[in-house]
Amino acid sequence: MPDGQGKRRHRLVLHLVLAGLLAGVPRLLAATDGSTHGPLTDQPGNAANGRRIVLERTLSACLLCHSGPFPAPHLQGSIGPSLAGVGLRLSPDEIRLRLVDPARFNPDTVMPAYHLTTGLTRVGQPWQGKPVLTAEQIEDVVAFLTTLRDP
Repeated sequence: MPDGQGKRRHRLVLHLVLAGLLAGVPRLLAATDGSTHGPLTDQPGNAANGRRIVLERTLSACLLCHSGPFPAPHLQGSIGPSLAGVGLRLSPDEIRLRLVDPARFNPDTVMPAYHLTTGLTRVGQPWQGKPVLTAEQIEDVVAFLTTLRDP
């Protein structure tokens, strides 16, 4: 059994590890009951910019896997669910959480975690330690996707 100094050192290491883990968790994921704490920014999302992000293949790649009410349906994916009517099916918080941490709903998903930077696997070198989308971009995409109400 460790002596008093060893116990204190062990406790200090444990606290440092826990603090490091908690520091990397976005406030959105702080709830463990499936709820969220709302938007990632204090500014409301811009739906027009969110549409641009969704349609821009080199920025978000959403349409590589998803389809929806967008131009060029022959260039849209079929791996993920259609985005048509997503604003009816999911609340803004549910959409946000799926963008930030899709593995929370499906551990086997191939959808990237667009805002997490830790606890990920198969991350390309240019994106290591950086979110795919900023908090503002996430909010813009959420604002846009909530407008998609036609099934």
